[in-house]
Amino acid sequence: MRRLFPVTEETAAQAPAGPGPAAGGPAGTAAVVDREWDLAELAAAYAYPEPVAGAPRPWLRANMVSSLDGAAQHEGRSQPISSAADMRIFGTLRALADVVVVGAETVRQEGYRPARVRAEFAGARKAAGQAAVPAIAVVTASLELDFTLPLFTSPLVPTLLLTGAAAAPDRIAAAEKAGAQVVVAGEGMGVEPARAVRALADLGHTRLLTEGGPRLLGQLIAAEVLDELCLTVSPTLTAGSAQRIAGGPSVAVPHRFALASLLEEDGFLFSRYRRP
Repeated sequence: MRRLFPVTEETAAQAPAGPGPAAGGPAGTAAVVDREWDLAELAAAYAYPEPVAGAPRPWLRANMVSSLDGAAQHEGRSQPISSAADMRIFGTLRALADVVVVGAETVRQEGYRPARVRAEFAGARKAAGQAAVPAIAVVTASLELDFTLPLFTSPLVPTLLLTGAAAAPDRIAAAEKAGAQVVVAGEGMGVEPARAVRALADLGHTRLLTEGGPRLLGQLIAAEVLDELCLTVSPTLTAGSAQRIAGGPSVAVPHRFALASLLEEDGFLFSRYRRP
């Protein structure tokens, strides 16, 4: 990471209207910092809000990547529009989280594996009372997953499966036999986003991270449970008919988020927006 444009209430108020730099301009905004960031600095920049004593509130952030023309994927995968810097932030966000929430289709398409130990973050995770790695929580109505994959056969902490109360008993049994922990988070076949967030919090997971895919993110947005969006804007054009970062029915009124910070490296923009 080479450049940080700090965004605060004070600098936003000072920024000139209309086109111009996000910060560092002549209106007295903060100066641009142009240098390489280490992982500790990235972790500090992306730290979760401090929990409230006695009643920690879960905080759900999403991490997604989009091309300039709005594609969340190219030929079904996000890797072609990503970068080394994007993957550094990807790893940092995982290292800060208690649990990574992901849709079943994304698990299939992206070949999801268990989270791995990051030695650089081991001390911080231990001090925060976290497990060595975040758990992976898969949102799935059908539980039609390949339980021979490493996500189920070799995780350091059990993989969680978020599903509905009407899920097929034989699939639940197969999942539990494979070592997964099934968590009911809906009355019917599907998962209710607000209930999923509460269920994860009840398990002690209050630092939540979702990596999509687009349908899951759309459901979380519609349910108004998303607190933060970390969006990488990739300097690429793909055309085609790829999905946007969020899919599904539109919300009645667009949800307005506030820019919290903006990083840049090699033309990639790493933005962070929070619920006001």
